Amino acid sequence: MATQPDPQEQQEAQLRISNRISGFFLGLIGVLSLLAAVIYVGHGATSGTSQMAGAMPQHMGVTAGAPAGRTVTVAMHDPGCHWLQVGGSYKKSLAVSGPVNLRNADEAALKIAGSNGVQAEQVGQQVYLASGSYRITMVGQASDDNTLQLTVS
Repeated sequence: MATQPDPQEQQEAQLRISNRISGFFLGLIGVLSLLAAVIYVGHGATSGTSQMAGAMPQHMGVTAGAPAGRTVTVAMHDPGCHWLQVGGSYKKSLAVSGPVNLRNADEAALKIAGSNGVQAEQVGQQVYLASGSYRITMVGQASDDNTLQLTVS
């Protein structure tokens, strides 16, 4: 004759199983949250605009990731390789009210030289530029490529 388990024992067994499952998922959520935080912090550290070797440190005039009211784009356009793109036209020099975000839509990294140092901006990245005068060239550019002049007031 088979004995039926006591309903209270059955309920306690189900409660223990439920507690184990809840503990497992809470631990999993904690681990995933920690992993997401590490990735977020790591991404923030590596997604900024990198500096060129031997360049002056980035400070007040050139800062990655800061907000600005306007975006100025450097784009690939022949002849002369890269240009400041303004609407449908291309210019070698431009004066704008700032601050601005400079966006690199060229085919190589850009070297941005200003009163606060020199910095490289990778393709697809943006760099915040405060008031000042900036000379923009392509990293490793040929001597006949354009040197751009951007004045931010």
